Amino acid sequence: MDSKVRLHIAGPLASGQPAGVTRDQAHYLSGVMRLSPGDTITVFDGVSGAWLARIETASKRGGDLTVLDRVAPQRDPPDVWLAFAPIKKARTDFIVEKATELGAARILPVATRFTNSERIRRDRLQAHAVEAAEQCGGTFVPQVEDIVPLDRLLHDWPQGRALVFCDETLSDDPVWAKGGHGGAMPPAPATILIGPEGGFAPEERDRLRGHPGAVPVGLGPRILRADTAAVAALTLWQAARGDWS
Repeated sequence: MDSKVRLHIAGPLASGQPAGVTRDQAHYLSGVMRLSPGDTITVFDGVSGAWLARIETASKRGGDLTVLDRVAPQRDPPDVWLAFAPIKKARTDFIVEKATELGAARILPVATRFTNSERIRRDRLQAHAVEAAEQCGGTFVPQVEDIVPLDRLLHDWPQGRALVFCDETLSDDPVWAKGGHGGAMPPAPATILIGPEGGFAPEERDRLRGHPGAVPVGLGPRILRADTAAVAALTLWQAARGDWS
């Protein structure tokens, strides 16, 4: 039986093998969830599905588990990435968490001309992605990349990957779930790009519109905050082209 307590564990996992937990994870198991040796939890490594595991030890220094049976197969998200300009700390955390819950396969912070924060703590954002996967019942954790300038992102763009950039100037021409300015929502592989709070600079918008893989889209008649736009765009893509459709 799948346990309500879920932890991401560095794999690979297999039936009958031992697995360790970190000091923080051990504290969560014993101090927060009040679990004891002999109790079972669900663990996943991001590649082999979800497994039932028995707690052997849990102390201030860490803990040990024994992996039992696999309780769910691996389920990877569609090949959609989220690229976004970081904003204030809590709202950037929100974007990473919701992108994970909504099934982004990769998360790419991007520095634009009007980006509010040009530095991020990648390790902290990656931890938020792990926590979101644990909470939402997923078996996949997206990789959070280091921040890169928009110019470099476009220069190194993978051939064949669509670039869905959300353009606030198209508020009267929403893409919704099936189409809009630039045609229908493109299928995977695709990347959704969300600009900064001040929007894209004119020269950035021109370069984006001239990009061979670009599909500019609007997200409705109101200008959305960057964190809201990320959620809205991923939801639209998943409904039209992803594993919600």
